[in-house]
Amino acid sequence: MAKRFKSRSSSADSPAASPELRLFRIPGIPEIRPGNDLVKCVASAATRAAIHFEDGDILVFAQKIVSKAEGTLVRLASVRPSPEALAIAGRLKKDPRAIEVVFRESRRIVRSDHVLISETRHGFVCANAGVDHSNVPGNDVVTLLPLNPDRSAKKLAAALRKRTHKRIAVIISDTFGRPWRLGLTNVAIGASGVPVLLDLRGSPDRQGKPLTATILAVADELAAAAGLLMGKSEGFPVVLIRGYRFKPVSEPAARIIRPAAEDLFR
Repeated sequence: MAKRFKSRSSSADSPAASPELRLFRIPGIPEIRPGNDLVKCVASAATRAAIHFEDGDILVFAQKIVSKAEGTLVRLASVRPSPEALAIAGRLKKDPRAIEVVFRESRRIVRSDHVLISETRHGFVCANAGVDHSNVPGNDVVTLLPLNPDRSAKKLAAALRKRTHKRIAVIISDTFGRPWRLGLTNVAIGASGVPVLLDLRGSPDRQGKPLTATILAVADELAAAAGLLMGKSEGFPVVLIRGYRFKPVSEPAARIIRPAAEDLFR
């Protein structure tokens, strides 16, 4: 069970304190394959595009290229579906092998009537445990979520600092649905160097009244903003965010996961 979070970030780090926020696509990133040096690929693409990194930049990586680089892929030909996977696949008209992979990536199945919703090993509640076949060459391969997205983000941030000599924060984003609202949006599943939650409780609003319940999911907001430039089929899996003011912190994106005791849907 996730621990209740008390943010170390203050209202002084609020996005409102940033007078200008700019986002840049990094073009020319090649198809990523297992074992590729992701930072080298991104840095080389940035150089070709005459993009120069600065201290305080944030790089948002689409989960898919992180998973590809780390080799978290499964060939469906190697999967033997269980009777339960066959039954659910029949109802949902899905590939039973893919359903079996979802089972393997899940702590529990939340629902399986109209869509398969599960809680992943990481604690994310999402469709199909993040198992996906889109933007993957071939019809027989699916990607999984990174084994530890926060650890992946930390490694990427360290490699970026070593290569660029700049303090660059990293967010790994994925596309999730939301209760009560239609449509998908990008959220942060991994982070390093940037606050993920901004606790404004106790600070005054514009009328001087104290805020009592406001905690901003700033890493999710940054991921969603980057998602506007990534697109789903345009080939821009990395976006640079510049101008967001923040104090570098070590806060994993896992802190955003709502504790089970506070979850209205369990």
